[in-house]
Amino acid sequence: MGILKRFTDIMSANVNALLDRAEDPAKMIDQYLRDLERDLGNVKAETASVMAEEKRARRELEECRLEMEKLGKYAEKALLAGNETDARTFLEKKSDMAGKEQTLIQAYELAKTNAEKMKVMYDKLVKDIGALNQRRDEIKAKVSMAKAQEKINQVGSSMGSVGANLSAFDKMEEKANKMLDEAEAMAELNQQKSETSIEDLMAKYDTDSSTNGQVEDELSALKAKLGL
Repeated sequence: MGILKRFTDIMSANVNALLDRAEDPAKMIDQYLRDLERDLGNVKAETASVMAEEKRARRELEECRLEMEKLGKYAEKALLAGNETDARTFLEKKSDMAGKEQTLIQAYELAKTNAEKMKVMYDKLVKDIGALNQRRDEIKAKVSMAKAQEKINQVGSSMGSVGANLSAFDKMEEKANKMLDEAEAMAELNQQKSETSIEDLMAKYDTDSSTNGQVEDELSALKAKLGL
């Protein structure tokens, strides 16, 4: 039966392969379970149809056997009534129905086998859907954990970037401090140079003035001594 093969394929589907191709496993498993629930409805309807066929085949077989039993009793009644011809007619009809009985037996056995397979398939599908529902919760929990870890990793990466920026700022601050120190040192040197130059200049004039006075004093004393 095509229905059996089709739903055998459903049950043998590789769920992990589907999840591997999914960007979001949680959404994929939800979709997969929705598909299975829909397929379960189809399997249930097909199972009911096959089981109905089994009942119909069994009913036809039972009716055939009842009719054969009835013909056998009429044949007995005909013989008891002394009518062998009628008895033969009933038995011939019963013989014809024996061939029909074999056909009905085969049809019933096939319908019974199909019904049993469908019931097994239906029960397995129900059980597997229940197991997948449980696995779905586990998968969703793992996906949530993975997303949370991914966010943590992103934050950690951002922190590393901030650390690098802080390090760059430290270097910039160090350079600025060095520039400021150099500028202040230069200003101090300039101030010292300016002050020294003024003092030197004043000392120069002070020295020149003192020296010239002493020379003049000595020159005057020498003139007086010589009577000049």
